Amino acid sequence: MAKKLRKAVAKVKQAVKKVAARKLNGANGHDIQREVEQLLFRQAECLDGKRWDEFIELFTADGTYWMPAAPEQTTGDGVPSIFWEDRNLMNVRLKRLGHPRAWSQKTAWGTNHVVGNIVIEQENAKEIVVRSRFHMMEFRNDTNRHFAGSYVHHLQRTKGGLRIKLQRVDMVNAQGPYEYVLQAWV
Repeated sequence: MAKKLRKAVAKVKQAVKKVAARKLNGANGHDIQREVEQLLFRQAECLDGKRWDEFIELFTADGTYWMPAAPEQTTGDGVPSIFWEDRNLMNVRLKRLGHPRAWSQKTAWGTNHVVGNIVIEQENAKEIVVRSRFHMMEFRNDTNRHFAGSYVHHLQRTKGGLRIKLQRVDMVNAQGPYEYVLQAWV
């Protein structure tokens, strides 16, 4: 019985150390959870403000934005996806969204994102894996659409701070019918 108790106490101490290490990244006392949250909140602000170039800058040079067509997908490479975009394709979308003849952008429209339940699932020297939940309301053509689901961000540290290596977007209603396609990132 005493041996089990010592093991349980050791596990709790190890968990406390892990949380403390996550909260304090090295000697600089930087709160990793807060840094991750601020990145995700900034990403939502970029999308809602239609600051597409700033949104793209949040990704690493080889970063990818992925929205699978089905939750069981393990890759977007070579299979149908709603989005499977590297930075080059993101920039193509950016130019299309801002083009003066983009008829789909002529009507007034906007989005509002709420991001929460942000949990760091994995962290090592190279990568931080973060899972979160989102709700997005889109207003276009006098109609509201609601999207919800989860994000998984694979983040890397760079000289400019955290950047997104891979963002996976799993929408609860990804397979639902839509009157028109998504124009921008969710």
